[in-house]
Amino acid sequence: MANNIQAIRGMHDVLPEQTPLWQYAEQIIRDILGAYGYREIRLPIVEKTELFKRSIGEVTDIVEKEMYTFEDRNGDSLTLRPEGTAGCLRACLEHGLLHNQSHRLWYYGPMYRHERPQKGRYRQFIQLGVETYGLPGPDIDVELVLIMDRLWKKLGLRSKVQLQLNSLGTIAERSIYREKLVSYFQQHKEHLDEDSLRRLDTNPLRILDSKHPAIAQLIADAPALMDDLGEDSLNHFKGFTSALDQLGIHYEINSRLVRGLDYYSKTVFEWVTDELGSQGTVCAGGRYDTLIEQLGGKANHAVGFAMGIERLLALLENQGSIPLANAVDVFMIRVGEKAEQEGLRFAELVRDTVPDLKLLVHCGGGSFKNQFKKADKTGADFAIILGDDEVSRGEVGVKSLRNDQQQQTLTQQQALAFLQTHYAPSREMD
Repeated sequence: MANNIQAIRGMHDVLPEQTPLWQYAEQIIRDILGAYGYREIRLPIVEKTELFKRSIGEVTDIVEKEMYTFEDRNGDSLTLRPEGTAGCLRACLEHGLLHNQSHRLWYYGPMYRHERPQKGRYRQFIQLGVETYGLPGPDIDVELVLIMDRLWKKLGLRSKVQLQLNSLGTIAERSIYREKLVSYFQQHKEHLDEDSLRRLDTNPLRILDSKHPAIAQLIADAPALMDDLGEDSLNHFKGFTSALDQLGIHYEINSRLVRGLDYYSKTVFEWVTDELGSQGTVCAGGRYDTLIEQLGGKANHAVGFAMGIERLLALLENQGSIPLANAVDVFMIRVGEKAEQEGLRFAELVRDTVPDLKLLVHCGGGSFKNQFKKADKTGADFAIILGDDEVSRGEVGVKSLRNDQQQQTLTQQQALAFLQTHYAPSREMD
Protein backbone atom coordinates (compact mmCIF):
# COMPACT_ATOMS: atom_id res chain seq x y z
CA MET A 1 0.00 0.00 0.00
CA ALA A 2 1.31 3.43 -0.91
CA ASN A 3 2.32 5.81 1.88
CA ASN A 4 -0.15 8.56 2.76
CA ILE A 5 0.54 11.86 1.02
CA GLN A 6 1.58 14.53 3.50
CA ALA A 7 1.64 18.33 3.33
CA ILE A 8 4.63 19.99 1.68
CA ARG A 9 7.43 20.83 4.10
CA GLY A 10 6.96 24.34 5.46
CA MET A 11 3.26 24.47 4.48
CA HIS A 12 0.91 23.73 7.35
CA ASP A 13 -2.73 22.83 7.87
CA VAL A 14 -4.73 24.95 10.31
CA LEU A 15 -6.94 22.44 12.12
CA PRO A 16 -10.48 23.14 13.43
CA GLU A 17 -9.29 23.49 17.05
CA GLN A 18 -6.76 26.11 15.88
CA THR A 19 -8.99 28.25 13.68
CA PRO A 20 -10.82 30.08 16.52
CA LEU A 21 -7.57 31.84 17.48
CA TRP A 22 -7.02 32.83 13.83
CA GLN A 23 -10.59 34.10 13.54
CA TYR A 24 -10.24 36.05 16.79
CA ALA A 25 -7.12 37.89 15.56
CA GLU A 26 -8.49 38.37 12.05
CA GLN A 27 -11.71 39.97 13.29
CA ILE A 28 -9.83 42.43 15.51
CA ILE A 29 -7.54 43.33 12.58
CA ARG A 30 -10.56 43.95 10.32
CA ASP A 31 -12.31 46.05 12.96
CA ILE A 32 -9.28 48.26 13.64
CA LEU A 33 -8.44 48.84 9.98
CA GLY A 34 -12.09 49.68 9.31
CA ALA A 35 -12.08 52.14 12.19
CA TYR A 36 -9.22 54.02 10.49
CA GLY A 37 -10.99 54.09 7.12
CA TYR A 38 -8.81 51.50 5.35
CA ARG A 39 -10.41 49.43 2.58
CA GLU A 40 -9.68 45.84 1.65
CA ILE A 41 -8.22 44.93 -1.74
CA ARG A 42 -8.05 41.27 -2.85
CA LEU A 43 -5.13 40.32 -5.09
CA PRO A 44 -4.09 37.28 -7.16
CA ILE A 45 -1.75 34.76 -5.59
CA VAL A 46 0.04 34.29 -8.93
CA GLU A 47 1.68 37.21 -10.74
CA LYS A 48 4.04 37.58 -13.70
CA THR A 49 7.60 36.87 -12.60
CA GLU A 50 8.72 40.14 -14.15
CA LEU A 51 6.74 42.07 -11.53
CA PHE A 52 8.95 40.78 -8.73
CA LYS A 53 12.17 41.05 -10.72
CA ARG A 54 11.45 44.73 -11.34
CA SER A 55 10.25 45.53 -7.82
CA ILE A 56 12.46 43.35 -5.63
CA GLY A 57 15.49 43.23 -7.93
CA GLU A 58 17.05 40.29 -9.78
CA VAL A 59 20.19 40.20 -7.60
CA THR A 60 18.40 39.39 -4.33
CA ASP A 61 17.97 36.22 -2.30
CA ILE A 62 14.20 36.37 -2.81
CA VAL A 63 14.37 36.36 -6.62
CA GLU A 64 17.46 34.18 -7.00
CA LYS A 65 16.70 31.50 -4.39
CA GLU A 66 13.30 31.77 -2.73
CA MET A 67 10.56 32.33 -5.32
CA TYR A 68 8.26 29.56 -6.54
CA THR A 69 8.45 30.24 -10.28
CA PHE A 70 7.09 28.15 -13.14
CA GLU A 71 6.09 28.34 -16.79
CA ASP A 72 2.41 27.99 -17.60
CA ARG A 73 1.09 26.30 -20.74
CA ASN A 74 1.47 29.49 -22.75
CA GLY A 75 5.17 29.67 -21.88
CA ASP A 76 4.73 32.67 -19.57
CA SER A 77 6.88 32.80 -16.44
CA LEU A 78 4.64 33.05 -13.38
CA THR A 79 5.44 33.25 -9.67
CA LEU A 80 3.58 32.56 -6.45
CA ARG A 81 3.72 35.94 -4.71
CA PRO A 82 6.61 36.17 -2.20
CA GLU A 83 5.25 39.47 -0.81
CA GLY A 84 2.21 41.69 -1.38
CA THR A 85 3.46 45.24 -1.98
CA ALA A 86 4.35 44.76 -5.65
CA GLY A 87 1.01 43.11 -6.49
CA CYS A 88 -0.98 45.78 -4.68
CA LEU A 89 0.85 48.57 -6.51
CA ARG A 90 0.48 46.72 -9.82
CA ALA A 91 -3.29 46.54 -9.28
CA CYS A 92 -3.53 50.25 -8.43
CA LEU A 93 -1.54 51.24 -11.51
CA GLU A 94 -3.44 48.86 -13.77
CA HIS A 95 -6.83 50.20 -12.67
CA GLY A 96 -5.87 53.87 -12.57
CA LEU A 97 -6.27 54.26 -8.81
CA LEU A 98 -3.24 56.53 -8.37
CA HIS A 99 -4.27 59.36 -10.71
CA ASN A 100 -4.73 62.42 -8.47
CA GLN A 101 -6.03 60.18 -5.67
CA SER A 102 -4.92 58.96 -2.28
CA HIS A 103 -5.73 55.50 -0.98
CA ARG A 104 -5.52 53.55 2.27
CA LEU A 105 -5.68 49.82 1.49
CA TRP A 106 -5.11 46.45 3.14
CA TYR A 107 -4.89 42.84 2.02
CA TYR A 108 -4.53 39.49 3.73
CA GLY A 109 -3.49 36.07 2.53
CA PRO A 110 -0.76 33.54 1.78
CA MET A 111 2.73 34.40 0.52
CA TYR A 112 5.34 31.89 -0.65
CA ARG A 113 9.11 31.67 -0.18
CA HIS A 114 11.33 28.61 -0.47
CA GLU A 115 13.29 29.04 2.76
CA ARG A 116 14.51 26.62 5.40
CA PRO A 117 11.40 26.09 7.53
CA GLN A 118 11.62 26.92 11.23
CA LYS A 119 9.26 28.21 13.88
CA GLY A 120 7.89 31.55 12.70
CA ARG A 121 9.32 31.16 9.18
CA TYR A 122 7.40 29.00 6.71
CA ARG A 123 7.27 28.40 2.97
CA GLN A 124 3.60 29.31 2.90
CA PHE A 125 2.91 32.04 5.44
CA ILE A 126 -0.05 34.33 5.99
CA GLN A 127 0.60 38.04 5.87
CA LEU A 128 -1.36 41.21 6.52
CA GLY A 129 -0.31 44.07 4.26
CA VAL A 130 -1.34 47.71 4.70
CA GLU A 131 -0.46 50.18 1.94
CA THR A 132 -1.11 53.91 1.50
CA TYR A 133 -0.62 55.99 -1.66
CA GLY A 134 -0.50 59.68 -2.51
CA LEU A 135 0.31 60.94 1.00
CA PRO A 136 3.76 62.58 1.33
CA GLY A 137 3.96 63.82 4.90
CA PRO A 138 5.13 62.03 8.05
CA ASP A 139 1.57 62.13 9.44
CA ILE A 140 0.58 59.04 7.46
CA ASP A 141 3.74 57.27 8.68
CA VAL A 142 2.55 58.09 12.21
CA GLU A 143 -0.95 56.77 11.50
CA LEU A 144 0.46 53.37 10.49
CA VAL A 145 2.30 53.19 13.81
CA LEU A 146 -0.89 54.16 15.64
CA ILE A 147 -2.83 51.36 13.91
CA MET A 148 -0.34 48.78 15.12
CA ASP A 149 -0.14 50.33 18.59
CA ARG A 150 -3.93 50.01 18.88
CA LEU A 151 -3.83 46.42 17.61
CA TRP A 152 -1.20 45.41 20.18
CA LYS A 153 -3.26 46.97 22.96
CA LYS A 154 -6.48 45.31 21.79
CA LEU A 155 -4.75 41.92 21.72
CA GLY A 156 -3.10 42.47 25.10
CA LEU A 157 0.38 42.33 23.56
CA ARG A 158 1.62 45.91 23.89
CA SER A 159 4.14 45.06 26.61
CA LYS A 160 5.53 42.22 24.46
CA VAL A 161 6.67 44.37 21.51
CA GLN A 162 8.97 47.34 21.00
CA LEU A 163 8.96 49.90 18.19
CA GLN A 164 12.25 50.58 16.38
CA LEU A 165 12.74 53.41 13.87
CA ASN A 166 15.30 54.62 11.35
CA SER A 167 15.51 56.75 8.22
CA LEU A 168 17.07 55.47 5.01
CA GLY A 169 17.03 58.90 3.35
CA THR A 170 16.96 59.08 -0.45
CA ILE A 171 18.67 56.89 -3.04
CA ALA A 172 21.26 59.65 -3.62
CA GLU A 173 21.97 59.93 0.12
CA ARG A 174 22.28 56.17 0.47
CA SER A 175 24.66 56.06 -2.48
CA ILE A 176 27.10 58.36 -0.64
CA TYR A 177 26.69 56.33 2.53
CA ARG A 178 27.13 53.07 0.64
CA GLU A 179 30.63 54.11 -0.47
CA LYS A 180 31.59 54.91 3.13
CA LEU A 181 30.17 51.62 4.35
CA VAL A 182 31.94 49.53 1.72
CA SER A 183 35.23 51.29 2.48
CA TYR A 184 34.78 50.62 6.20
CA PHE A 185 33.99 46.90 5.81
CA GLN A 186 36.77 46.46 3.22
CA GLN A 187 39.22 47.50 5.92
CA HIS A 188 37.87 44.70 8.16
CA LYS A 189 37.19 42.14 5.45
CA GLU A 190 39.02 39.35 7.25
CA HIS A 191 36.46 39.50 10.08
CA LEU A 192 33.35 39.21 7.88
CA ASP A 193 31.36 35.98 7.68
CA GLU A 194 30.46 34.34 4.36
CA ASP A 195 27.04 36.03 4.03
CA SER A 196 28.48 39.46 4.82
CA LEU A 197 31.28 39.01 2.27
CA ARG A 198 28.69 38.23 -0.40
CA ARG A 199 26.59 41.23 0.61
CA LEU A 200 29.63 43.52 0.49
CA ASP A 201 29.47 43.31 -3.31
CA THR A 202 25.70 43.12 -3.80
CA ASN A 203 23.92 44.91 -0.92
CA PRO A 204 26.30 46.20 1.76
CA LEU A 205 23.54 47.82 3.86
CA ARG A 206 22.25 44.33 4.63
CA ILE A 207 25.45 43.60 6.54
CA LEU A 208 24.10 45.97 9.21
CA ASP A 209 21.17 43.58 9.63
CA SER A 210 23.42 40.57 10.28
CA LYS A 211 22.74 38.59 13.46
CA HIS A 212 26.19 36.93 13.39
CA PRO A 213 27.61 37.47 16.90
CA ALA A 214 31.24 37.56 15.69
CA ILE A 215 30.73 40.82 13.79
CA ALA A 216 28.31 42.52 16.22
CA GLN A 217 30.92 44.98 17.47
CA LEU A 218 32.16 45.63 13.92
CA ILE A 219 28.60 46.58 12.92
CA ALA A 220 28.17 48.74 16.03
CA ASP A 221 31.27 50.77 15.07
CA ALA A 222 30.24 51.24 11.40
CA PRO A 223 29.38 54.71 10.03
CA ALA A 224 25.76 55.81 10.61
CA LEU A 225 23.50 56.64 7.67
CA MET A 226 21.85 59.44 9.63
CA ASP A 227 25.08 61.47 9.28
CA ASP A 228 24.61 61.62 5.49
CA LEU A 229 20.92 62.57 5.37
CA GLY A 230 19.91 65.83 3.71
CA GLU A 231 17.60 68.48 5.15
CA ASP A 232 14.38 67.08 3.64
CA SER A 233 15.00 63.56 4.95
CA LEU A 234 15.98 64.86 8.40
CA ASN A 235 12.89 67.09 8.60
CA HIS A 236 10.63 64.20 7.60
CA PHE A 237 12.15 61.98 10.28
CA LYS A 238 11.97 64.75 12.88
CA GLY A 239 8.29 65.32 12.06
CA PHE A 240 7.68 61.60 12.44
CA THR A 241 9.41 61.23 15.81
CA SER A 242 8.03 64.51 17.19
CA ALA A 243 4.45 63.36 16.51
CA LEU A 244 5.13 60.02 18.21
CA ASP A 245 6.57 61.87 21.22
CA GLN A 246 3.45 64.03 21.49
CA LEU A 247 1.23 60.95 21.25
CA GLY A 248 3.17 59.12 23.95
CA ILE A 249 4.32 56.31 21.64
CA HIS A 250 7.60 54.93 22.99
CA TYR A 251 10.23 54.02 20.39
CA GLU A 252 13.93 53.32 19.96
CA ILE A 253 16.02 54.75 17.11
CA ASN A 254 17.98 51.86 15.61
CA SER A 255 20.59 53.18 13.18
CA ARG A 256 21.22 49.59 12.00
CA LEU A 257 17.62 49.05 10.90
CA VAL A 258 17.79 48.70 7.11
CA ARG A 259 15.95 47.11 4.20
CA GLY A 260 17.31 44.79 1.56
CA LEU A 261 15.41 46.52 -1.24
CA ASP A 262 16.55 49.78 -2.88
CA TYR A 263 13.07 51.21 -3.34
CA TYR A 264 12.69 52.04 0.38
CA SER A 265 13.29 55.68 1.36
CA LYS A 266 13.06 57.83 4.47
CA THR A 267 10.99 56.16 7.21
CA VAL A 268 11.50 52.51 8.13
CA PHE A 269 10.13 50.89 11.27
CA GLU A 270 9.77 47.49 12.92
CA TRP A 271 7.85 46.06 15.84
CA VAL A 272 10.14 43.52 17.49
CA THR A 273 9.87 41.06 20.36
CA ASP A 274 12.28 38.95 22.38
CA GLU A 275 9.70 36.21 22.95
CA LEU A 276 10.02 34.36 19.62
CA GLY A 277 13.70 33.49 19.52
CA SER A 278 15.49 34.39 16.29
CA GLN A 279 12.24 35.46 14.56
CA GLY A 280 12.04 38.68 16.53
CA THR A 281 10.43 40.95 13.91
CA VAL A 282 6.64 40.69 14.00
CA CYS A 283 5.74 43.69 11.83
CA ALA A 284 7.90 45.75 9.45
CA GLY A 285 7.11 48.83 7.41
CA GLY A 286 8.44 51.85 5.67
CA ARG A 287 8.16 54.40 2.88
CA TYR A 288 8.78 53.27 -0.72
CA ASP A 289 8.06 56.31 -2.91
CA THR A 290 10.37 55.29 -5.76
CA LEU A 291 8.77 51.89 -6.40
CA ILE A 292 5.81 53.48 -8.22
CA GLU A 293 8.10 54.87 -10.94
CA GLN A 294 10.02 51.59 -10.99
CA LEU A 295 6.81 49.82 -12.03
CA GLY A 296 5.95 52.37 -14.71
CA GLY A 297 3.79 54.87 -12.81
CA LYS A 298 4.24 58.60 -12.31
CA ALA A 299 6.20 59.84 -9.31
CA ASN A 300 4.07 59.49 -6.19
CA HIS A 301 4.22 58.63 -2.50
CA ALA A 302 3.74 55.28 -0.78
CA VAL A 303 4.20 53.89 2.71
CA GLY A 304 2.95 50.71 4.35
CA PHE A 305 3.72 47.71 6.52
CA ALA A 306 3.41 43.94 6.57
CA MET A 307 2.84 41.61 9.50
CA GLY A 308 3.31 37.84 9.67
CA ILE A 309 0.18 36.31 11.18
CA GLU A 310 1.87 33.11 12.36
CA ARG A 311 4.26 35.18 14.49
CA LEU A 312 1.38 37.25 15.84
CA LEU A 313 -0.45 34.06 16.84
CA ALA A 314 2.69 32.65 18.43
CA LEU A 315 2.78 35.75 20.66
CA LEU A 316 -0.88 35.23 21.54
CA GLU A 317 -0.28 31.58 22.38
CA ASN A 318 2.65 32.54 24.62
CA GLN A 319 0.34 34.93 26.43
CA GLY A 320 -1.98 32.15 27.55
CA SER A 321 -5.74 32.52 27.93
CA ILE A 322 -7.50 34.18 25.00
CA PRO A 323 -11.24 35.05 25.16
CA LEU A 324 -12.38 32.86 22.28
CA ALA A 325 -16.05 32.34 21.52
CA ASN A 326 -17.48 28.83 21.71
CA ALA A 327 -17.58 26.98 18.42
CA VAL A 328 -21.08 25.80 19.45
CA ASP A 329 -23.61 27.53 21.72
CA VAL A 330 -26.37 24.92 21.70
CA PHE A 331 -26.34 21.20 20.83
CA MET A 332 -29.59 19.54 19.73
CA ILE A 333 -30.13 15.91 20.78
CA ARG A 334 -32.69 13.89 18.77
CA VAL A 335 -33.79 10.34 19.54
CA GLY A 336 -36.63 8.70 17.63
CA GLU A 337 -37.94 8.87 14.07
CA LYS A 338 -40.42 11.70 14.73
CA ALA A 339 -37.84 13.61 16.78
CA GLU A 340 -35.28 13.43 13.99
CA GLN A 341 -37.76 14.93 11.53
CA GLU A 342 -39.18 17.56 13.91
CA GLY A 343 -35.69 18.46 15.20
CA LEU A 344 -34.53 19.69 11.80
CA ARG A 345 -37.65 21.85 11.42
CA PHE A 346 -37.33 23.30 14.92
CA ALA A 347 -33.61 23.91 14.42
CA GLU A 348 -34.37 26.08 11.39
CA LEU A 349 -36.96 27.99 13.44
CA VAL A 350 -34.32 28.60 16.13
CA ARG A 351 -31.85 29.89 13.52
CA ASP A 352 -34.51 32.21 12.08
CA THR A 353 -35.38 33.55 15.54
CA VAL A 354 -31.84 33.89 16.97
CA PRO A 355 -29.65 34.39 13.85
CA ASP A 356 -26.32 34.70 15.71
CA LEU A 357 -26.81 31.51 17.72
CA LYS A 358 -24.42 28.68 16.86
CA LEU A 359 -26.61 25.56 16.91
CA LEU A 360 -25.25 22.09 16.16
CA VAL A 361 -27.82 19.37 15.41
CA HIS A 362 -26.68 15.83 16.12
CA CYS A 363 -26.90 13.54 13.12
CA GLY A 364 -26.30 9.82 12.81
CA GLY A 365 -28.51 8.43 15.57
CA GLY A 366 -27.40 7.06 18.92
CA SER A 367 -28.73 6.92 22.48
CA PHE A 368 -29.45 9.92 24.71
CA LYS A 369 -26.36 9.04 26.78
CA ASN A 370 -23.99 8.99 23.83
CA GLN A 371 -25.42 12.18 22.38
CA PHE A 372 -25.02 13.96 25.74
CA LYS A 373 -21.34 12.96 25.76
CA LYS A 374 -20.89 14.45 22.30
CA ALA A 375 -22.75 17.59 23.35
CA ASP A 376 -20.44 18.10 26.31
CA LYS A 377 -17.31 17.73 24.16
CA THR A 378 -18.42 20.54 21.84
CA GLY A 379 -18.26 23.09 24.67
CA ALA A 380 -21.90 24.07 24.13
CA ASP A 381 -23.72 25.92 26.91
CA PHE A 382 -27.03 24.10 26.51
CA ALA A 383 -28.53 20.97 25.03
CA ILE A 384 -31.97 21.00 23.43
CA ILE A 385 -33.50 17.55 23.82
CA LEU A 386 -36.12 16.07 21.54
CA GLY A 387 -37.59 12.57 21.82
CA ASP A 388 -40.78 11.27 20.24
CA ASP A 389 -42.70 12.00 23.49
CA GLU A 390 -41.61 15.67 23.44
CA VAL A 391 -42.67 15.93 19.79
CA SER A 392 -46.14 14.60 20.51
CA ARG A 393 -46.57 17.24 23.25
CA GLY A 394 -45.04 20.13 21.26
CA GLU A 395 -42.30 20.47 23.88
CA VAL A 396 -38.49 20.34 24.11
CA GLY A 397 -36.08 19.71 26.96
CA VAL A 398 -33.46 22.35 27.76
CA LYS A 399 -30.45 21.26 29.84
CA SER A 400 -27.48 23.35 30.95
CA LEU A 401 -24.21 21.58 30.16
CA ARG A 402 -22.08 23.88 32.30
CA ASN A 403 -23.77 23.59 35.73
CA ASP A 404 -25.99 21.22 37.72
CA GLN A 405 -29.29 22.98 37.09
CA GLN A 406 -32.22 20.65 36.50
CA GLN A 407 -33.43 20.05 32.98
CA GLN A 408 -36.41 22.22 32.00
CA THR A 409 -39.35 21.12 29.90
CA LEU A 410 -40.60 24.01 27.75
CA THR A 411 -42.97 24.56 24.89
CA GLN A 412 -41.21 25.33 21.63
CA GLN A 413 -42.20 29.01 21.92
CA GLN A 414 -40.87 29.14 25.48
CA ALA A 415 -37.63 27.53 24.32
CA LEU A 416 -37.27 30.17 21.59
CA ALA A 417 -37.81 32.95 24.14
CA PHE A 418 -35.28 31.31 26.48
CA LEU A 419 -32.60 31.24 23.75
CA GLN A 420 -33.34 34.83 22.75
CA THR A 421 -32.91 35.95 26.35
CA HIS A 422 -29.57 34.15 26.73
CA TYR A 423 -28.00 35.02 23.37
CA ALA A 424 -29.53 37.95 21.49
CA PRO A 425 -28.86 40.68 24.12
CA SER A 426 -25.22 39.70 24.68
CA ARG A 427 -24.55 39.62 20.95
CA GLU A 428 -26.05 43.08 20.51
CA MET A 429 -23.83 44.49 23.28
CA ASP A 430 -20.71 43.06 21.64
